[in-house]
Amino acid sequence: MSGDLEALLRVTSDTYRGDGQLDVALGTYDGAVGRLVLAVTARGLVACSYEDEHVVFERVSNQVGSLIGTDARRLDPVRRELDAYFSGRLRAFSTRVDLTLATPFARTVLQKTMAVPYGTTTTMGRIGELIGRPRALRAVGNALGANPVCVIVPCHRVVRDDGEPGDYAGGPAAKRHLLTVERRGA
Repeated sequence: MSGDLEALLRVTSDTYRGDGQLDVALGTYDGAVGRLVLAVTARGLVACSYEDEHVVFERVSNQVGSLIGTDARRLDPVRRELDAYFSGRLRAFSTRVDLTLATPFARTVLQKTMAVPYGTTTTMGRIGELIGRPRALRAVGNALGANPVCVIVPCHRVVRDDGEPGDYAGGPAAKRHLLTVERRGA
């Protein structure tokens, strides 16, 4: 965990504890696509985000739980899976996902996205068709852009209908990198 995140937890959470029984374990992962902020609840991974640690902390504390701290036992399995994924040794994550931070519509989109096989892509139009909203391309795009569990919920596998990669929360270079990792491992 970065010193900034540790300081943030100490200052902003009245109930901060560095260990023990937490609502949410919060930490970071520095990997091939930059820093990801991770948050794990008892239900699963609630955040794997490119957003700033402060933004993720605020959202998690407002919507998930107020007892937030670090817990390597809960964060390290996710980190190990991310390491294996980026090295091409992991094709399917076993980490449970908790989509609490997604809207109901976004949950529907993201659940369909989770079914896109490793090493393949689909289009926003196809996702729209699968959820019964074939003309809702903008709404599908917004749901993908707001994915709170990037990489593990593979919104990077959804491309524009013209085949171009399209936008991605981590930026176009991160999306290209993720797709390249999967093409090599497929």
